[in-house]
Formats: sequence, structure tokens, C-alpha cells
Amino acid sequence: MSFARSAFLAVSLLSTSALAGPRVALETGLGTVVVELADRQAPITSRNFLRYVEAGKFDGTSFYRAARSKRDPKQGFVQGGIDHNYKRAFFSIDHEPTSKTGLKHVDGTISMARNAPGTAMGDFFITVGPAPYLDARPGYPGYAAFGRVVSGMEVVKRILAVPTWIGRGSGSVKDQLIIKRVPILRAHRLP
Repeated sequence: MSFARSAFLAVSLLSTSALAGPRVALETGLGTVVVELADRQAPITSRNFLRYVEAGKFDGTSFYRAARSKRDPKQGFVQGGIDHNYKRAFFSIDHEPTSKTGLKHVDGTISMARNAPGTAMGDFFITVGPAPYLDARPGYPGYAAFGRVVSGMEVVKRILAVPTWIGRGSGSVKDQLIIKRVPILRAHRLP
């Protein structure tokens, strides 16, 4: 390999890592999941998530929802965080739809849970498999994707597979509440 090509390759690799967003490790009772935040594309949502991490607000919480697809139960999403505990909550944030950020809900996307746009606080979900139905489109605000899993996707899949209460919950969470919640022992930013 020529010197010029080697130098170009080295600069390209440095540029790629320099563009990488902050990484956060979610240590759970089933293993660790590492997510990389898209802080340039979704700055409001990424800052909000990091604020919860740095304040220790996710420590001692759990993954409490496993929403499996009816067509393929190995796909869907898992939801975790403060579970609407307002004692742990910061104020809600502005909605950053995927139509604004350019991000998509693909396999391993981390996104903010919310009721209406502008109500997201400290609950998030991670997709297993593609979930384009969560992306914004005309007449539908979608959800605010803000990063992706870079390691530990097997842990996310194990969480998706844990037993849920059948017949419990209402509306969109019916049959999706995890019987034995998966603890988030610690969430911390990686160097």
C-alpha cells in the first residue's frame, strides 16, 4: 500500500471516530447495552438523555415493557427508564421528529417514549428490527430517534423475549408489561 493511500486511510478513520457521538452504557440485569447518541442530528433529545444519565436518574430503574410484533414476536421494541415517575423527571422537551433529524427507526434505534409530541421526559425505547411505522410522516409526528445500539443487541433481544402480563395494561400497552422487570442497574457515559 502506498504512503499516500495509508495516510488517507488513517485520516478517514480518525474523521469517522471524531464524528461519533457520545456513548452510554446501560448495565442491566441481563447484560450491558451500549448506545451511541446522534447528538448532531438530534441535539435536544440527546442532551436530555445525557442529562438523565449524568444525574443518575436511570440508575435503579428498569425495562418495563416488551412490545412484540404480532407478525414476528422476535421484532418490536423494549421500553425503559423512569416509568413516568415524576420525582425522577426533568421537564419535558421539544419533539425532534425523524422528518427533521433524518434518523430512522431501524434495528437497534434508541428513541424517546412520549404521550403527545413535546411530552418526552425520561422514558426511552430500543427497536428490534425495522420499525418505519414509528417515523414521522405527513399528518403523524412519529417518535424522536436519537441514536443506535453499538453493542449488546443480544441483551435487547433477551429483554424483548421475557414474559409479559397477558390481559394487563390498557390501550397500546395491553399485554406488553413485563412480569419481572429487567433492572437498569447503572447508566453511565463512556469515555
